[in-house]
Amino acid sequence: QVQLVESGGGLVQAGGSLRLSCAASGITFSITVMDWYRQAPGKQRELVASITTGRITNYADSVKGRFTISRDNAKNTVYLQMNSLKPEDTAVYYCNAYRRSDYGRLAYNYWGQGTQVTVSS
Repeated sequence: QVQLVESGGGLVQAGGSLRLSCAASGITFSITVMDWYRQAPGKQRELVASITTGRITNYADSVKGRFTISRDNAKNTVYLQMNSLKPEDTAVYYCNAYRRSDYGRLAYNYWGQGTQVTVSS
């Protein structure tokens, strides 16, 4: 059974920091791309950060320079370090795991339950 378990969300003041964690089971983690998405009230879900199996990273322009994604393959865990938080970062944050075949087709695509991040001004 595949499971993605998120933790680390909560309430923080503007300018503060949080670290989100997502522990994966039931997949071969080392060959899986890991993403963080977020969805704010009244807005579409957006990609925040991504990290490949080779640890190549990608970030949304709105978080570049403030957020850092990393992975620990020995612990089957992906992290999102969030610094200099702003009220507009308030959203439910979701962990995503996927793998593509050599010819580009999705082999699997899984989601966590989400964790609430609230940034007060």
